[in-house]
Amino acid sequence: MRLIKSRRSVRRFKDKSVPRELLLSCVEAARLAPSACNAQPWRFLIVDEPQRREYLAKQAFSGVYLPMRWAGKAPVLVALLARLDLKANRLGTQVQGTNYYLLDIGIAGEHFVLRAHELGLGSCWLGWFSAEKARKALGIPKKYRVVELIAVGYPADRLAKPKKRRSLKDIVFFNKLG
Repeated sequence: MRLIKSRRSVRRFKDKSVPRELLLSCVEAARLAPSACNAQPWRFLIVDEPQRREYLAKQAFSGVYLPMRWAGKAPVLVALLARLDLKANRLGTQVQGTNYYLLDIGIAGEHFVLRAHELGLGSCWLGWFSAEKARKALGIPKKYRVVELIAVGYPADRLAKPKKRRSLKDIVFFNKLG
């Protein structure tokens, strides 16, 4: 609980590279996440080369996404990709109307950011970006969807105080709603 309670979104990073061993440890944590039908649709494209990262940021955070350009200053951008051609993904969408790969990516991504925090790294989920421009900038085939980007690095500032959260009595119900 201490790890969960202390994790924050980090938007300012030190100008310090992140060892790949730490990034691989984060991916290892994500790899262990559960997924619908054990499909494991996630793929992680780690962009830690400065010129490539800057190009990705310039493309992904342009136009209406310009407010997110700060993320290009993070030492690492991780593209969380979903492999779309898996049978479990198609079946879940057709039968249930649910894109289970989005849930799977969410769980894996949360494992990633919690492990990053445990290792002393800061991270921030980025959902506001041009997925199509990011896909093209990274040369990713269409059988993959760029679902999320995660900015990763060493926090430049002390982590902020926790944001106010709803109390348990406001969000949990037993046996019937309300």
